[in-house]
Amino acid sequence: MKISIVVPCYNEINTIGTIIDRINNVFSKYDYEIIIIDDHSNDGSKEFIIKNFSETKKYSLIFNDKNYGKGHSLNLGFQKATGDIICIQDADLEYDPHDLLPMVKLILEDKADVVFGSRFRGNGPVMASFFVNRFANFIISVLTNIFSNLSLTDIECCYKVFKKKDINQIVIEEKRFGIEPELTIKLSKLKLRIFEMGISYFGRSKEEGKKIGVKDGFRAIYCIFKYSIFR
Repeated sequence: MKISIVVPCYNEINTIGTIIDRINNVFSKYDYEIIIIDDHSNDGSKEFIIKNFSETKKYSLIFNDKNYGKGHSLNLGFQKATGDIICIQDADLEYDPHDLLPMVKLILEDKADVVFGSRFRGNGPVMASFFVNRFANFIISVLTNIFSNLSLTDIECCYKVFKKKDINQIVIEEKRFGIEPELTIKLSKLKLRIFEMGISYFGRSKEEGKKIGVKDGFRAIYCIFKYSIFR
């Protein structure tokens, strides 16, 4: 089965090259492709991507005409993907691509249809995040579980792996970080075999480039009710 790794990027000039190298090292024994979606970066990321990843069929490049948000970029990547399995990978260095392999293997072995990563299940080092961030994530995860009848611990985790044929059944509406609860709830409605696996996490601060904010947390709560109760 072919694997598509979807990498949304916005102003990650200092990390995009390193994370792509790590993906290539991890998936070197697999049939895979990397889809990079630049969300109208203004720090030189776009030029770096064009210079380094344009001359091989292994990469598919998408350049947004303005800054839409992570959800919009991921949706474009899902549509572009030609693999049987799709993985989400951020363009920073918070997540280690090695953690994707056991998630992918669960699907390859036909034991799961969807696998979520979790920073709170204990499988490697996890940077102690700010309490307010952890608490907000807890609230969002609990609310999502209530309305989806799941038992996930970390729905805001970047790492999500699923089958192309399943994501094709979903219409993605969220443009920004609201895509996390939207994806979770809509996948749960397909009655798939959903698993969760612990991963490592090397978090960063706002000063270091982290982009999710307070308004995204409120939007996530709104999305939970929108896609579970009113749909």
